[in-house]
Amino acid sequence: MYIGGDKTNAWRLDTMVFRNIILSHLSALSLQQALDLCNIYLENAYTTADRDISLVLCHEAKVALSQAKSADKKYSTHFKNTGYQSLRDGVATAYIDLGKLLEKQGYLDEAQTIYKKAEKWG
Repeated sequence: MYIGGDKTNAWRLDTMVFRNIILSHLSALSLQQALDLCNIYLENAYTTADRDISLVLCHEAKVALSQAKSADKKYSTHFKNTGYQSLRDGVATAYIDLGKLLEKQGYLDEAQTIYKKAEKWG
């Protein structure tokens, strides 16, 4: 969409609208949804032959995991049952998988940081 024929302003407007949709959508994810989204990114990161795409997918998986952390804080104590613990275990496993991917690509320090986060969830 161009405003007054100015492509720069149109790009800014589109970017702002898109950014608001993405940010508001991610912040509304439940713990299960954030884990599911992360797993989609990780599955694709494992299967792609393109290293650059794999790294982008790893980044997106990490963003989804940060949404899991936000969603976890929203859980009230009466929802924290055995199903809740299995979700936490799933997040821990996702962190481990992300660490393995990073390690495989030579990002050893980053992988160690991710493994520490897995320990907090497991």
